[in-house]
Amino acid sequence: MTILTYIESRDGKLKKAALESLTAARTLADANGGKVHAIMVGATADMSAEACNHGSDQCHNITSPALQQFSSQALAQVIAETAANVNATTVLFANDAHGKEIAPRVAVRMQAGYVADAVELTTDGDALVATKPVYAGKAFVKAAITSANKVVSIRPNVFNAKTTGGSTCTMQEIASDVEAVAPVTSTDLNTGKLDVAEADIIVSGGRGLKGPENFNIVEDLAAVLGGAVGASRAVVDAGWRPHGDQVGQTGKTVSPNLYIACAISGAVQHLAGMSSSKVIVAINKDKEAPIFSVADYGIVGDVFDVLPKLTEKVKAVVS
Repeated sequence: MTILTYIESRDGKLKKAALESLTAARTLADANGGKVHAIMVGATADMSAEACNHGSDQCHNITSPALQQFSSQALAQVIAETAANVNATTVLFANDAHGKEIAPRVAVRMQAGYVADAVELTTDGDALVATKPVYAGKAFVKAAITSANKVVSIRPNVFNAKTTGGSTCTMQEIASDVEAVAPVTSTDLNTGKLDVAEADIIVSGGRGLKGPENFNIVEDLAAVLGGAVGASRAVVDAGWRPHGDQVGQTGKTVSPNLYIACAISGAVQHLAGMSSSKVIVAINKDKEAPIFSVADYGIVGDVFDVLPKLTEKVKAVVS
């Protein structure tokens, strides 16, 4: 088995979700006597070394001018071509914004079976078996990919990124002549802001905060904990927070170590996006709120009284 893994970087560093995908690839390859290849765009020597230290046997760096700006079509073409060149029959992605856009395109080009949002990978003979949540996280299914080529995206924060002891591998430059199709000409990034899809700790606010001006108490707790700020759909629809903060069925699916839901009632669409969190804390003045049905710890109280006190207590512990 030869596995090719797409490794995304930002601001000169490999994304956490990408390193988790490498760990998933390494685990799968070791169980089947295989090799792992990593493919990146504009990689530096340090990025290559980090990929090697997380399980890659060889790194491929795309230097095509067409990919100086993100183009999912062009990138999918190069990834599929590289997979063919290294005889990789399995290609893994992180199930983040880029992975969701590129993986299906690669699957079409490779005529591969495709499973998105996998939380576990095993093999059964020649089949790759991917476990994924369904029915808004209420159940799991095992989907066997029996085609010759296989493409899978991995849910962030499920596989813990692990180093392999500082192994070394070679870097191959790929100077592809691919042409970009409808490239993105500009992007607007929230610089320095944690992505809720990758954060270990998330503090989310709901409509019970009464207005965007009150989100500062959520931001204060998130800052003390070193976490990201999330939001319910109602908050995003009201224009209080950007869509990138939305957690839920129509937003981002998250699996942090700690999820704190503040003034969020717990509609089924929201629960679908965060119920796989390791520890869930709910703060709501309505003791009958559905969010308490999935919470490990619940505080029945007014969020405007509870959050400032909780923030001060956390400050005292971490300082």
